[in-house]
Amino acid sequence: MSGSDLLGRVRRALGPAADDVDPVEAAARIAWSAVVEPGDAVAGELIASLGPERALGAVLLAVDDGIDGLVARCAEAGTAGAEIPDAWAAVLEAALDRWRPRLGTVDVADVLAAASVVGSSLLVPGAPGWPLGLDDLGPHAPIVLWTRHRPADEGPTTPDRPPALGVVGSRANTVAGAEAAAEVASAAADAGCVVVSGGAYGIDAVAHRVAIAAGTPTVAVLAGGIDQLYPAGNVDLLRNVARQGMLAAESPPGTRPTRWRFLARNRLIAALSDAVVVVEAGARSGALNTAHHAGQLGRPVFAVPGAFSSAASVGCHRLVAQGRAQLAVHPRDPALAAVEAAGPVPMEVPDEVLVGAREDPAVVRVVDALGRRALPTEELARRSGLSIGDASDALALAQLQGLVTHTPGGWARS
Repeated sequence: MSGSDLLGRVRRALGPAADDVDPVEAAARIAWSAVVEPGDAVAGELIASLGPERALGAVLLAVDDGIDGLVARCAEAGTAGAEIPDAWAAVLEAALDRWRPRLGTVDVADVLAAASVVGSSLLVPGAPGWPLGLDDLGPHAPIVLWTRHRPADEGPTTPDRPPALGVVGSRANTVAGAEAAAEVASAAADAGCVVVSGGAYGIDAVAHRVAIAAGTPTVAVLAGGIDQLYPAGNVDLLRNVARQGMLAAESPPGTRPTRWRFLARNRLIAALSDAVVVVEAGARSGALNTAHHAGQLGRPVFAVPGAFSSAASVGCHRLVAQGRAQLAVHPRDPALAAVEAAGPVPMEVPDEVLVGAREDPAVVRVVDALGRRALPTEELARRSGLSIGDASDALALAQLQGLVTHTPGGWARS
């Protein structure tokens, strides 16, 4: 592929932002994102001081000619750390050892082709639509973001415009935890907040579903590539998130989710949010990692623990006891903190949240439509007078409340 063809693909991936971005610099960022793991601070410092294209060229030269030239360039550019040349040289040597296996195999054209298959767009720092909160991560900020969102003619949703509330918590939540997460997400929707989470089972899924049901934008940050909708059981949910809000990933398409990438992903959830709330979290829950990042970034952190005897709430109780999180006394507290942190918003926040799932008219209708035998979603939609989409959302909320279960034969009363 010629250089002009490649740059044309880069411009198409950038979409409306193409006029504001140097495609050569964007291509270098894509290459960097395929070489390094998320949050690599050495790569971040090199890109910040040398620029992505020059930094990549200097690294490639260092692989062939040794580290001295790269150290000298860093010293000239004032790269953080380069003021102590010997120590910085050791840091760069270790970084080159990490990057060398991928440097010779990265193909920007392949990355762009894989992104285009799923209709993904490219965001780079400084371009219109780049979430400014990510810049708070400094050298740990993502090099690029791949996104999937609703069509441009409907107005793409970016998480840095309205207030954003990060809602995270246990994957193995209790029914009470699901109810609490639903009320918190409902309050966020009432306050005009974007709901940010990670698309996982449990509390993440509750937050996304409630946002979708409320018609408010929601953002799911993926731990792998933008084409890796994980977990498998949430594929339909994540597609709905993309239709109503946005999916975002910093790793190139094809990157599989791993434990390390889930932990790295959590810093993005924190940075994209104006406040973060943890609804149930075990002693080793990844949600605690998100709370830690949020605290480091100066975001307000809230916790919604259950009973002190519940293993699903140990982490939340510790956050509060250690002064790392405020206790959410009311479901609207985290949303109000997000609105305040984002700045004044011309809207009133209701005193009370939307009705709970048990009282939701759609939930009542689908549960009432169930008889003695299991029924598919389509039949329940017909019986309840709801659309298939609304019936699906109502059944999901009813399942979280323990009112229905999904069996091989369809939906049945619990």
